[in-house]
Amino acid sequence: MRLLTFQYKKMIRIGHLTDHNKIIDLASASHGLLPSDMMSFIEKGEYNRLLAKKIAANDDLAFLTPSKVKILAPIPNPQSLLDGYAFKEHVKAGRKARGLDMIKEYDDFPVFYFQNNRAVTGPGDVLVMEEHLEKLDFELECAIVIGTKCRNVKASEADECIAGYMIMNDWSARAIQQKEMKLNLGPVKGKDFATSFGPFITTRDELEMYRIPGPNGERYDLKMTCEVNGKKVSEDNLKNMTWTFAQIIERASRGTDLFPGDIIGSGTCGTGCFLELNSYPNNDETWLESGDVVELSIDMLGSLRNTIVKIES
Repeated sequence: MRLLTFQYKKMIRIGHLTDHNKIIDLASASHGLLPSDMMSFIEKGEYNRLLAKKIAANDDLAFLTPSKVKILAPIPNPQSLLDGYAFKEHVKAGRKARGLDMIKEYDDFPVFYFQNNRAVTGPGDVLVMEEHLEKLDFELECAIVIGTKCRNVKASEADECIAGYMIMNDWSARAIQQKEMKLNLGPVKGKDFATSFGPFITTRDELEMYRIPGPNGERYDLKMTCEVNGKKVSEDNLKNMTWTFAQIIERASRGTDLFPGDIIGSGTCGTGCFLELNSYPNNDETWLESGDVVELSIDMLGSLRNTIVKIES
């Protein structure tokens, strides 16, 4: 299924996006058997998914069109948001851009950091202050949504904890970030102003034909691209993750609980940001500006379109 959160007539609801680009309001279509918010839907896991799939197969349902609603982030207020560092080619290029050699410890275990889970946006405008516009960057990523409570999960079993996949844009104010990184505690204010997700969550069962199984978790053959103002600037494939989501879950759940609705990002893919692209020979230095339109696309996960809007501080 393709699950989304939307606002219609001042009400926030969840729906299924059909193959014909129409939205089924799941709570209404089920006469209240299904909840109207995504967190509650995910908490009951497989039961709700199967019920929703059965209901969505009814041809007599009333539909909404995306143009009549406001699409929000699939999970507007996640309880936890982690971001990984799973694409080695991006890590190499990013370190090179900062004048650093590749760190050998990268191969020891998958790392991640905690993002601001209260600064989540969906498709549409992304509000930034003037200080963010000094080397403002996009980051093309995929994210998973945890579907069941888990702790100390082995990578060989961790994919069963995933409810679905969605597009993630980890916006980065590079001028701020570059100063923060010198203090060796990771990025903070260079990252915490916005992270965008959407337009929907694709459940794991929908991706079966793209699955690449492996002993350390599955990968998926899904093309990833970014366009800025209609011009393609980035392309990679989700199968090129060095660390799988299963391995990241194994690491993240070690000695602690992950809960339904928690979000984990992959980290930026190869060529997936201007910081990396600017480091390539003969490339002019480029950053995002107010008014720019950034559209991230991943096969089967849709397209996440955002516009940069400058606001007064």
